[in-house]
Amino acid sequence: MNAELTEIVDGLGKSQKTISPKYFYDERGSRLFEKITALPEYYLTDAELEIMRANVDDMAALIGKHASLIEFGSGSSLKTRILLENLDELAAYVPVDISQEHLWTSAQAIRREFPGLDVIPVVADFTRSFALPTPTVMPIKNVVYFPGSTIGNFEHDLATDLLRVMYEEAGKDGALLIGVDLQKDSDIIDRAYNDSAGVTAEFNLNMLRHLNAVYGANFDIDAFEHSAVYDKDEGRVVLELVSQADQTFEVGTSQFRIADGETILTEYSHKYTLEGFAEMAGDAGFTVEKVWTDAAGLFSVQYCVRN
Repeated sequence: MNAELTEIVDGLGKSQKTISPKYFYDERGSRLFEKITALPEYYLTDAELEIMRANVDDMAALIGKHASLIEFGSGSSLKTRILLENLDELAAYVPVDISQEHLWTSAQAIRREFPGLDVIPVVADFTRSFALPTPTVMPIKNVVYFPGSTIGNFEHDLATDLLRVMYEEAGKDGALLIGVDLQKDSDIIDRAYNDSAGVTAEFNLNMLRHLNAVYGANFDIDAFEHSAVYDKDEGRVVLELVSQADQTFEVGTSQFRIADGETILTEYSHKYTLEGFAEMAGDAGFTVEKVWTDAAGLFSVQYCVRN
């Protein structure tokens, strides 16, 4: 049994059945997520774009010349384009993603738009350390870029572990530019994760399609429903798939039972205070040097340096 299948089976064997959110992102899942980011209820993208457009000169000054920009979880690269258009003499752009086909497509688009840029895509699970490619021009420093609010998808200990991976990949004198969603009125959050078009529900359920297609599972997708509830006390959205019947399913050679109303946890989306994120970043070896927020204070982009 390979490592990914073992991880999936172990998660489904827990008392609270769990599947890692990284299994959202097959080709279809990546496209659905891009669709989510364009929804009117999904405040995160507009808020982050507002921040990037208003403050990109400051960000570029902090990143400096001859840096290698390493993007964890490369998507459509919309926000990345704003950086690439404003960074001076970038040594290389290294998009990293687990979805190979989506990654190649995005990388090719960037190459066409920035013909002089050394674009080196890396297929990897960025939650674990991976080997960085060697650019044509050696960078002065590495800057890890993690846009969106993906850091919030991980529980505190796992988020800290991921930040430690970023710390290692940044290397000596390196830095991190990261999107961090902030705590806010719960109604705004609820609408973002239960959109009227049902795209988030489709995205959540697509995880089961992915497991059926790749990992030998036989989920009855119609027998599950999407659920997203904001837990204000914990400061996080809880995404789950709710079983609509007593049923059994298989993943590989392992069989599982799930009761009517029982859930599979697919994602947390943590919302941070500025102080809370700074403390977590500090545990991973980073110091928050600069914070930018949108006018409404919904979202933040933070520049962190290695201690």
